Amino acid sequence: MRSIILSLMLLHVMLLPALGNKKEMLGQASKRNGKVVGVIDGDTYDVLVEGLSIRVRMEGIDAPERGMPHSKAAKQYLAALCFGKQITLVSTGKDHHKRTLAFAYLPDGRELSREMLKAGYAWHYKKYNSDPALSQMEVAARQSRKGLWADSQPVPPWEYRALKRKGRGKRK
Repeated sequence: MRSIILSLMLLHVMLLPALGNKKEMLGQASKRNGKVVGVIDGDTYDVLVEGLSIRVRMEGIDAPERGMPHSKAAKQYLAALCFGKQITLVSTGKDHHKRTLAFAYLPDGRELSREMLKAGYAWHYKKYNSDPALSQMEVAARQSRKGLWADSQPVPPWEYRALKRKGRGKRK
């Protein structure tokens, strides 16, 4: 009996790190289905996956920050696309805030990052993503003056955040 218990304990100790927890697994390249239960802003949302709420940062884009022009419109557009819907997440890793980075697909096959770019509510985040198709979508929205591109010189979110860190940005 003692040897069985020791064997089970050893097996548990060996398998536990390999299995990890569900939140950690979503930070690695993986594919999961879930329901969008909250939209934080134009590039971040919460998904319920296997009973856990996961904060997802959209791969490949950067949307206006709260307080920036078009931030409310970007959030509303994203919410209209996905809130309350089932999506398929394809995780690409974790960001420095420990949010899951992912592309997300709607049941009809549309991908959320691409939809935000096409509608003109996000920049292609070239610092972290080099997909030329995403760049082309931004260029097309810019040329059509869609969404935030209706402004003559929209300030990218990364520049806005840098100004805020230096004490020059406005936050409403």
